[in-house]
Amino acid sequence: MELDGELAGHRLRPDAPDQRDIDLYRSLSADIASGVAVLSTRWRNRDYAATVSGFLSVSYDPPTMLVSLFEESRICDAVAGSGTWALSLLAAHHQGPANWLASPGNPVEGLLNQVPYRRGPATGAAVIGGAPAWFELKTTAVHPAATHVLTVGEVLAMGRDAPGAESADPLIHFASSYHRLGR
Repeated sequence: MELDGELAGHRLRPDAPDQRDIDLYRSLSADIASGVAVLSTRWRNRDYAATVSGFLSVSYDPPTMLVSLFEESRICDAVAGSGTWALSLLAAHHQGPANWLASPGNPVEGLLNQVPYRRGPATGAAVIGGAPAWFELKTTAVHPAATHVLTVGEVLAMGRDAPGAESADPLIHFASSYHRLGR
């Protein structure tokens, strides 16, 4: 049933958003709860990895996923260069690695020295140890979207590296910070 009264809201400027529009969008979109993952790739004999929360399953047949990457980031360049990548979903106990790999200005050399990982069987990219689920992908499409690039990939390999109890305790990003599901 339609509710009475006018819906209060903020309309963006039609020509281009101003700083107020951007700040309000940032505040409201922070209330979108999402899973947290580490995206990694191996390119030119070097590991690249970053924490991401903008990813989703696109299709079951064939298994396909999408990730949103800031177009000026090292990880975006590395994924574009390598053509393959891994996505490791994180459990609540992975908050430390999530913070580390989300920090701007991380060193290129030794980035994963303090993060437990194994090499994926299909791509050789780093899969975070204890991941409730992981996927290795081959890029099949790239779509520019504002300041980001939407990278679509077909799954080459997948699995779990976490005991059952840890798989049921994912790391969640909500209201600009990490949380776990209520228990």
